[in-house]
Amino acid sequence: MAATIFLTMIVLLLLGFPMMIPLIAGAFIGFLMLFGDLARTETMVQQMMAGIRPASLIAVPMFILAADIMTRGQSAGRLINVVMAYIGHIRGGLAISTAAACTMFGAVSGSTQATVVAIGSPLRPRMLKAGYKDSFVLALIVNASDIAFLIPPSIGMIIYGVVSSTSIAELFIAGIGPGLLILMLFSIYAYIYAVRNNVPTEPKATWSQRLQTMRQALWPMGFPVIIIGGIYGGVFSPTEAAAACVLYALILEVGVFRSMSLADVYDTAKSTGLITAIVFILVGAGAAFSWVISFAQVPQQILGAIGIAEMSAIGVLFVISIAFFIGCMFVDPIVVILVLVPVFAPVVKSVGIDPVLVGTIITLQVAIGSATPPFGCDIFTAIAVFKRPYAEVVRGTPPFILMLLAVSVALIFFPQIALFLRDLAFAK
Repeated sequence: MAATIFLTMIVLLLLGFPMMIPLIAGAFIGFLMLFGDLARTETMVQQMMAGIRPASLIAVPMFILAADIMTRGQSAGRLINVVMAYIGHIRGGLAISTAAACTMFGAVSGSTQATVVAIGSPLRPRMLKAGYKDSFVLALIVNASDIAFLIPPSIGMIIYGVVSSTSIAELFIAGIGPGLLILMLFSIYAYIYAVRNNVPTEPKATWSQRLQTMRQALWPMGFPVIIIGGIYGGVFSPTEAAAACVLYALILEVGVFRSMSLADVYDTAKSTGLITAIVFILVGAGAAFSWVISFAQVPQQILGAIGIAEMSAIGVLFVISIAFFIGCMFVDPIVVILVLVPVFAPVVKSVGIDPVLVGTIITLQVAIGSATPPFGCDIFTAIAVFKRPYAEVVRGTPPFILMLLAVSVALIFFPQIALFLRDLAFAK
């Protein structure tokens, strides 16, 4: 049965169907093969509805909408200006500023693809003009956007938290350490690249210019305060923080900056609605598909074949990392989380691994896979946004992928990279 389902899905993908179609088809075929009765496919609909029922998922469209409002308005640009004013003048400063801007935007959007658009669009022309090769620029933007998947809020962590019944608040804070570590490694590489290629530095901003950019960015800097301060101060749940971010973004862009009209708000909401519909169809289809393969005990057969039950905790984490990394090289990250998390959940529980650590590692692997050839979704986002050929977008990615994989290995052997802040915030 498993071979038939997966072969059907692969054929549909190769024929060019969007991911939701192979996923729904795989679940439908699975139900027919399990029960042999079209009437029982009502169970499939029930599982799809159950997949999108958790209230925590409301945070996903809220964060998408807040990020879209910021991108169309002035908030994203003001955050970029602050970073540029303080570190743009050092060797490799423009590249470091790009990575730092991705981190800052990740702290308010939670989406890698939104970060590619919001940060890449204004900064790529500046980096090309400064003398950076386009292959390096594209690779930096695509891979630095991975940090947005780790720095709270993270849409990937929300999906993982819902599927695995893990605290989303704990997941959020656990992503900060690995995200900052990646930023540091990317900054070191950007400095070395600039020295080796003799990239000229940017003019140094005066202190008055820096203070001016700080004043202009004070309002947008309220987003991390709302998200992080609100959640860990006990004011908001993650879902409530997402709704508060939307309200705050509307107040800034419509009322304070006056950068958006009511018509712009309508267009933004419509765009977010379309994206949300796609995400929730994937979530519902993924839930039904996961139910089918779990009912058919496909995961138990696969995991039994590789002997995961006899592995140590470190061995299990390596298997999980490899599975998610490879999966996201070919399939949408949300789908991979929905399908594979239930597969590994019993093993994680039996070995006694902290689910927050597992969620952080999975989120990082999902982010890496999203920027890795052949089919990482961020690669195709960059192709569409920057109108560059596939080969040029992926040419400069290997050094960044190696650094990201190094952080993944470090997380497995030194879990406190992720858990230190979590333990401080949630001391028991």
